[in-house]
Amino acid sequence: MPARHLRLHDLDNVVTALSALAPGDEIEGVTVRAPIPAGHKLAVRALRAGEPVVKYANTIAVATQVIAAGEHVHVHNAAMPDVLGPRHAVRAARDVMYPVDPRTFLGIQRADGRVATRNFVGVITTVNCSATVARAIADRFRGEALDRWPGVDGVVALTHAYGCAMGRDSEGIRTLRRTLAGYARHPNFAGVLLLGLGCESNELSALVEACKGVSNLRTMDIQSIGGTVETIAAGSRAVTELLEGAAGVRRTPQPIAHLSLGLQCGGSDAFSGATANPALGAAADLLVAHGATVILSETPEIYGAEHLLKSRAASPEAADALDRRIAWWTDHASTGGGTLNDNPSAGNIAGGITTILEKSLGAVAKGGSSPLNAVIEYAEPLPSRGLVFMDSPGYDPMSATGQVASGANLIAFTTGRGSTFGCKPAPSLKLSTNSDLYRRMRDDIDVNCGDILEAGVGVAEKGCEVFEALIAMAGGQPSASERHGFGDAEFTPWVPGVIT
Repeated sequence: MPARHLRLHDLDNVVTALSALAPGDEIEGVTVRAPIPAGHKLAVRALRAGEPVVKYANTIAVATQVIAAGEHVHVHNAAMPDVLGPRHAVRAARDVMYPVDPRTFLGIQRADGRVATRNFVGVITTVNCSATVARAIADRFRGEALDRWPGVDGVVALTHAYGCAMGRDSEGIRTLRRTLAGYARHPNFAGVLLLGLGCESNELSALVEACKGVSNLRTMDIQSIGGTVETIAAGSRAVTELLEGAAGVRRTPQPIAHLSLGLQCGGSDAFSGATANPALGAAADLLVAHGATVILSETPEIYGAEHLLKSRAASPEAADALDRRIAWWTDHASTGGGTLNDNPSAGNIAGGITTILEKSLGAVAKGGSSPLNAVIEYAEPLPSRGLVFMDSPGYDPMSATGQVASGANLIAFTTGRGSTFGCKPAPSLKLSTNSDLYRRMRDDIDVNCGDILEAGVGVAEKGCEVFEALIAMAGGQPSASERHGFGDAEFTPWVPGVIT
């Protein structure tokens, strides 16, 4: 008979239902008292009001009333604690074991020695006012129109909602400019057209300065050229020139050390921390062992689990930087009249996640077990290889945008409720946390991790499968979202600060 529940640690006082439980069912010698949906928690002993609810060997909530053994534990009888109690780092960082026979992937080597996983031409806007023109330029190169340039993956317009009514040296405009420049210099772009309106706060000249050293860069603004019609024509000519230089590239075997993987989870459920996230963490460790970089982000979604990362910090500076970012987000949420526990979505809660602490303890599993080498600002260039933490909101497209700006040339995205996320210019691999989701949205999922629970597949074995899927995707194999053509609309820069 298949297992009906999951215990994550001996210290836990709750277990997770793997399938729906009915009153009268017996779990660990406890009689179930109420219907419990799959993914939701069951108390395996009585809890007093105010007593910690423990999962992953850490407090995820406190009981808001007496909870009897066998009862459903969720938002109706458990809540965020006012003060975080003792927390346990279940394991410290593991030493990186470098492979004797390192693997390669089929990459595209640029003239400066960097290696790309895709070969795009980009049209990047300084301001929302040039967005429609940018899309009109990119639209001229869709479908059969692109066939003239073999080896080119497409022309993508990266547009956004910002760029004006901001202080010209504000934090928001500096962050936006850093993000746009990060995309402009990304190795997955063979060439980039920067397109402005002409009177915006995010001046084209300042963005060009931030892009210093970027080759194959073209610039224009709509007002100087003489309007939208002339700009679409001129922009199309500029993109054609860039496509001529981008065409005909060849993929050759390249060291895996050239890969930088952004780690994402979205539409999480209670199985995320038991299946897809630890499997992705195992794959991340394999990449780090090959000299690659993995980027963990979404700062609000490590709240309450940051001790697991700090225990693996390679330096006091990295640990201190993580503390500062957590403190900033706590204050930021409070200033806005909320708390970090506002992060879990309706879908997260329906999937069995009760608090941000529970969500965070599952989310950090994506980072594997390698040492935390650095903590960086949003969209800041990667300073080192290995595991790096990049500060970002928990909103997936916004976080992934920062990771790509920092240099990620791959994204891996775990989901339990279902996600249709795509990304350009870095391809995105999607992992399902449960087999029901995989069967329901098979056209959108690349790797099913539900068989960890359904068929007893080991996390390490599944991690190897994810690693192989990432290597194949890096070498040009299309992901599910790429087969659908997704990724043009997910560019979502984070722009903190005041818009006036």
